[in-house]
Amino acid sequence: MIRSAALDALPVREAVPSLVEALDAHGTAVLCAPPGTGKTTLVPLVLAGLVGGGPRRRVVVAEPRRIAARAAARRMAWLLGEAVGASVGFTVRGERVVGPDCAVEVVTTGVLLQRLQRDQELAGADVVILDECHERHLDADTVAAFLLDVRAALRPELRLVAASATTDAAGWARLLGDAPVVTAAGVSHPVEVVWSPPARPVRPPHGMRVDPAQLAHVAAVVRRALAERSGDVLVFLPGVGEISRVAGQLAGVDAEVLQIHGRAPAAVQDAVLAGSGPGAGRRVILATAVAESSLTVPGVRVVVDAGLAREPRVDHARGLGALTTVRASRAAAKQRAGRAGREAPGTVYRCWPEAEHGRLPAFPSPEIRIADLAQFALQAACWGDPDATGLALLDPPPAGAMAAAREVLAAVGAVDAESGRATDRGVRMSRLGLHPRLARALLDGPPGAAEVVALLSEEPPREYGDDLAGAWRAARRGGDGYAARWRAEATRLRRALGSSAPAPAGGPGAGTAARSPSPAPPDDTTAGLVAALAFPERVARAKGEGAFLMANGTGAELGDGSGLRSAPWLAVAVADRSAHSASARVRLAAVIDEETAKAAASHLLSEGEEVHWEEGDVVARRVSRVGAIELTVRPLRDPDPEPVREALLDGLRRDGLGLLRWTPDGAGLRSRLGFLHRTLGGDWPDVQDEALLARAGDWLEPELSRARRRADLGRIDAGQDLTRLLPWATGEAARLDELAPERLEVPSGSRIRVDYSAEQPVLAVKLQELFGLAETPRVGGTPGVPVLVHLLSPAGRPAAVTADLASFWQGGYRAVRAELRGRYPKHPWPEDPATAEPTRHTNARLRRG
Repeated sequence: MIRSAALDALPVREAVPSLVEALDAHGTAVLCAPPGTGKTTLVPLVLAGLVGGGPRRRVVVAEPRRIAARAAARRMAWLLGEAVGASVGFTVRGERVVGPDCAVEVVTTGVLLQRLQRDQELAGADVVILDECHERHLDADTVAAFLLDVRAALRPELRLVAASATTDAAGWARLLGDAPVVTAAGVSHPVEVVWSPPARPVRPPHGMRVDPAQLAHVAAVVRRALAERSGDVLVFLPGVGEISRVAGQLAGVDAEVLQIHGRAPAAVQDAVLAGSGPGAGRRVILATAVAESSLTVPGVRVVVDAGLAREPRVDHARGLGALTTVRASRAAAKQRAGRAGREAPGTVYRCWPEAEHGRLPAFPSPEIRIADLAQFALQAACWGDPDATGLALLDPPPAGAMAAAREVLAAVGAVDAESGRATDRGVRMSRLGLHPRLARALLDGPPGAAEVVALLSEEPPREYGDDLAGAWRAARRGGDGYAARWRAEATRLRRALGSSAPAPAGGPGAGTAARSPSPAPPDDTTAGLVAALAFPERVARAKGEGAFLMANGTGAELGDGSGLRSAPWLAVAVADRSAHSASARVRLAAVIDEETAKAAASHLLSEGEEVHWEEGDVVARRVSRVGAIELTVRPLRDPDPEPVREALLDGLRRDGLGLLRWTPDGAGLRSRLGFLHRTLGGDWPDVQDEALLARAGDWLEPELSRARRRADLGRIDAGQDLTRLLPWATGEAARLDELAPERLEVPSGSRIRVDYSAEQPVLAVKLQELFGLAETPRVGGTPGVPVLVHLLSPAGRPAAVTADLASFWQGGYRAVRAELRGRYPKHPWPEDPATAEPTRHTNARLRRG
């Protein structure tokens, strides 16, 4: 019997006529309705004609989470007074409850994505509702793009609704062809905000880790809320692990503690969503973000918000997409707070300072911008658009992430390396519901691979240890929630593997790793091969006790108590590395041998001559390697000259041109040319290191090509070779001594060397040798550059510096004369230096002369 009173009480009912009118006129619409208004439950029933008297249609509702799909189907069936599977059913991964007369089917976006790949027309469906599209999950964005393709090319009559819990609908409206936006008003009561930050600073989240002090503080705030407020308490935490730890810290509270998340048993989910009956005690519901908008939990008057969320990132620890803990956005905080005011005035306790709230991100990041795109790229390739450039997406995928994704897909044989088109193998991979890396391991692995892949799909608990084979055995005998989920996933993978066609021969690793009818190998062998197939760039060879080098060039270290420390080779399944650490810490790995490493990472195998500069000299050798791991090394007796030349040039870049032989004359020539380049430019060469290295072929040949090692560089007369860069063709080279003379003759008759190494040429000369010289000498042609005169005492010590001799004679000379005539009385110190005789000698020597 239809529960009419409950249906009539749903606020979205007022907006349904406008929605139906918009779909009749345009075929697409955007529905904005706050959580709890009935957009997920009433709207599909009306569009399917199950209530309201409209025409009978088949409606598919896509939810981002399995728990939301099940809950929505159960709620709609309850409203109709039917069992799930009659008029309303659901399909999620591993579970399908759909009867022959089903008019509304609730599915996850992942299931709908797979269905579209198999049947692009989506036969039998009249309306598709994309629920919670504001969350911007990658699968939802992809499904929307595919559905718009279907409407444009195959089924223009297919109706499409994008349903959002926020009013930020303009982007979706544009994407759906300027679709009408229908807004439903929600029932909202005032919510008091209580700022409740920790008394002492807590460490920010890192990866999946949350500071235990933060969780202890959340538990304390829950106890405070129970004491200060009435009603059920809804607590938002980032994940299942945090929910479990906070639940443990709430032992003894005067309330029933429940947990709501995607892994919770169906009975627990039903109990939470049903609410507490009359006279029942209070409840504390610990929930993930699924309770923000996907589910409505009745009876809640208080929300405790930990201020944390999980977003997808590229997990470099596993080479897969994974979740990481981040600060929740302001939009998420608003959604969470609203849950306290759903039925009556309420209170939200926010576990962070009010001053930090404005610095939180405004909205969560769209997954397409931040997630690993390997699965998305494979779906796009299977759809026929490998670059995803033809897909209608709110945000284009980042080019770098797509390039990395295509590289992974090509390595596992999922796409053609040249065209990017999906191979038959890639199509099969796309239907397994796995990351392409794990799909490769499942297809190419030995019997038993499904169980190991199931372990790698969801990282096992830390208490299972760091040995993958040992973790496999622990899961087999385990009775915990993880072991149950692992068994279900392993069963699903075995069925998926058996229901699809055999993998074509020739995929990466297929020759040595393909399954065969032979008996299953031992656990250690199977675990190692599967891990190596999934993560070939992380096969690793020991380089010391507990220390390894992975094929990707990164070091890896095992914990002190690990039983894997003595293994010669490992396949590293999970490892993490902090920003300041040179090596990764291995969290999960399996023992392998060299042959397994080479088979799994065959695309990384190479053998060839390597000539490079290392530790100050040329190293020439023949090396076979798997990635960065050297398997065999033999010295090269007579390497090709060209790579030797390149290695020597690299050495000059790294260690400098000082490796060449620079005589004083050669260094002087370089300084003179540098002065002329700075002053006159034109054809005078740039002689800085970078410029000289760029023109090495113009001035270091043929000596450089004849060199074989560092010692040979030291025999090259750099100054002599530098003359090859002089502007001979224009005739300017003949003016070198005129424009930048090596020495200048001073009034005493001495020829003094000019130092051109500084910005201004320097002439260091004894003061008495310049008597009678009125103007400062110049170099560099006409008008030239005055030299900087360093005036020296008779002992050769600095006495004064000037670039204007005339001014010095008139002023500064008197002070210098007064100081030096007492120190050097035997030398001439005339009062009028302009008319005095220049000399290098003492007074006595002058008299004798």
